[in-house]
Amino acid sequence: EVQHPLTAQLELPFRPSHLSLKFFTMAIGKNKRLTKSKKGGRKKAVDPFLKKEWYKLIAPSIFAVKDCGKTLITKTQGTKIASEGLKGRVFEMSLADLNKNEALSYRKIKLCIEDVQGFNCLLNFHGMDMTRDKLCSLIRKKQSIIEGSVDCRTTDGYIVRMFCIAFTKPQANQIKNTCYAKSAQSRAIRAKMTARMSELGSKGDLKSLVKELISAPIGEQIAREASGIFPVKDCYIRKVKVLKKPKFDVTALMEWHNADETPAGDVGKAVEPEDKGLAGAGGRL
Repeated sequence: EVQHPLTAQLELPFRPSHLSLKFFTMAIGKNKRLTKSKKGGRKKAVDPFLKKEWYKLIAPSIFAVKDCGKTLITKTQGTKIASEGLKGRVFEMSLADLNKNEALSYRKIKLCIEDVQGFNCLLNFHGMDMTRDKLCSLIRKKQSIIEGSVDCRTTDGYIVRMFCIAFTKPQANQIKNTCYAKSAQSRAIRAKMTARMSELGSKGDLKSLVKELISAPIGEQIAREASGIFPVKDCYIRKVKVLKKPKFDVTALMEWHNADETPAGDVGKAVEPEDKGLAGAGGRL
């Protein structure tokens, strides 16, 4: 009896057929996971901040502080231009920092990058808000909250949405514990709010509106007008949103930044007055 050469080497207890031989034979190089390796190996870690550059933020001239911060962006590379990536960035700042007045720390101002000149980013007004802690400190029990909002268009083409908030207060010598306003009184106060805000927004340009919002006590004026309907306290313009802007104009933007500064150009030099000596025809000293 002739033994199969494979059974003789492996000393198997059975005699394999041609089919069983196919099971034992294995093709070389089919197991891809063993031979697979990463192309080029691991890349060298590069500090991402080496590819970035700093730009200075210039606030409008209506604020006391012009140089209000810095921002980062990746350097210009190929078709990706740094200045284009900066335009449209919105920054939220405290009015206390911008005007050096800690009493206004509850106000937050949003400024948007409109143009980039060299390493200077020229900012424009984008919105106004109130801090959460200030708003929460005003809300209490046993009083009514009256809120109103209005959309208005400024003379220079900006569409602005303003939100107002006010709280009812007890009358002088009131014994009753609560001071809730009736729905008709709330509607009447809300009408006063919206009328005052729409008048304020539509009478001038955006710059004059922002000046009014920052400096003038509009909330006190609304509270005074509404006091005939129901006593009101803590009246504030809670929030301002710029909904729509006109087409970008460099000259209009430069008005925001140059208005309060001295005009450019040669203005000359101060000259000392001449010593005329004797005064008049009488010759008295």
